[in-house]
Amino acid sequence: MKKSRRKFSASFKAQVAIAALLERETLAELSERFGIHPNIISKWKQEFLKNSSRVFEKDEGSGNSVEIDKLYSKIGKLEVERDFLEKAYLMSGLGKSAK
Repeated sequence: MKKSRRKFSASFKAQVAIAALLERETLAELSERFGIHPNIISKWKQEFLKNSSRVFEKDEGSGNSVEIDKLYSKIGKLEVERDFLEKAYLMSGLGKSAK
């Protein structure tokens, strides 16, 4: 029977990487504690260090949230208008009822 790969959450990977960065325990001890091979811990530690600068980058996504909210509002308004016009069309007798 084939063993499936384990998948780890980002928060778990970060927890392991931070523990490795603290260097209070050896890789062997961390490996035993978390049940992960030492090579994986080293890899996650390197990835964590490589991507750590993203924490201090300017969050460009927050400026777009206002625009996205406006677009969702517009979509809602257009859906209401479409539903109104569809009902008016059906009530006028020009269209066939879906029932």
